[in-house]
Amino acid sequence: MHTSKRNLLILISILWACTADAQDTLRIDIRQADSLFLKNNFNLIAASFNIEAQKALVIQAKAYPNPNFTADFNAYDPENNKVFHVGSTGQKVFQLEQLIMLGGKRKSEIELAKTNVKIAELEFQQLLRQLKFRLHTDLYTVGQQVFLLKKYNYQLNQLNDLLTAYETQVARGNVPLKDVVRLKGAYLRLNNDRAELLKSYFSTQTNLQTLLQTSSVIEFRFSEEDVEKYIQLKTLADIEAEALQNRPELLIMQQNKIMAQQNLQYQKNLAIPDINLVSGYDQRGGAFANQVNLGFTVPLPIWNRNQGNIKSAQFKIKEADNNLQAIQAEVKSSIQNAFALYTQTVSEYKNAKILYNEDFEIIVKGMTDNFQKRNVSILEFIDFFEAYNDVLTELTRIKTELIISAEQINLLTGKDIF
Repeated sequence: MHTSKRNLLILISILWACTADAQDTLRIDIRQADSLFLKNNFNLIAASFNIEAQKALVIQAKAYPNPNFTADFNAYDPENNKVFHVGSTGQKVFQLEQLIMLGGKRKSEIELAKTNVKIAELEFQQLLRQLKFRLHTDLYTVGQQVFLLKKYNYQLNQLNDLLTAYETQVARGNVPLKDVVRLKGAYLRLNNDRAELLKSYFSTQTNLQTLLQTSSVIEFRFSEEDVEKYIQLKTLADIEAEALQNRPELLIMQQNKIMAQQNLQYQKNLAIPDINLVSGYDQRGGAFANQVNLGFTVPLPIWNRNQGNIKSAQFKIKEADNNLQAIQAEVKSSIQNAFALYTQTVSEYKNAKILYNEDFEIIVKGMTDNFQKRNVSILEFIDFFEAYNDVLTELTRIKTELIISAEQINLLTGKDIF
């Protein structure tokens, strides 16, 4: 690799490091992110409008049927040769009809509408939990990515300085060319790792900007204490109990069963005929002049007693009950596996924290200084250098997995356990 090309890569690294300062940067912690998310996310806003739409349907279900008014006027009187003969000696008819709903149909419609409101609210909570899971995991992921990218940039600068010095020594015949080749190989491998990480970083930034509805670069502020807040003593039984009580998907299934039961009652109510009251005035067309009539119409449930819909509603209850049992089993299984993964990641984090501490960075600096003083061979230095990067990568993975596994339990439970 030529020095000019290598310097170009270093320049690109420096430009990336300065991007956050050059562009509009949004520096937020976890609470600020949650607040901005609740305020700006279009998906949540849309779901909240759906709740209001369902509440409006409750108002509609409470409304009584409108009366029907009919007016009939004489168009042509052939006996008197008059058009629109509607005066005192003419003919006109008025009729008023009002549907009287019987059998509790209106009450059933109101209860069904109220259940739809509850389902819409639970669907909002479900969406909120899912998006919040993505937000929190992406925030901590981007935080770990930035940590690792800064380490990579620093190391690339160090390698560049070493390569420049070694190329000078090669030209003077003091260092074999193979040492420079080994250093270049280490540089290229690290730069390739950084390029792959940078792709993931920009992808995570895109997700965060979409969730928060911003075009700013997200700079997530967090500490090691924020990470360790995800380590709590929780029992599997307690988490399962919370999930069975709070999981939106489970609560939606419970409401679906209630709705199926309400629908069965509604279908039975529909089998009860309604009465249509009719009152009318007939000026000259009836048996008497200025005749006033009062009557009613009612369908006779002879052939259609809504028996098909009633039977269908009975099967829908069985379907809803089985769906409810299925989601209950799924909740227990998912919680068990998520808790097992969480326990494993907590153990990995505790072990990693013991292995990686401030002494580790001191050793790294000492290794670099000794290599520059020729007290360490190039093979030992590169082996240590690559092992160090493996440790950094593993450390960020463990921290990210800890947060994701804990947030997964929050998602599956339907409550902020951690």
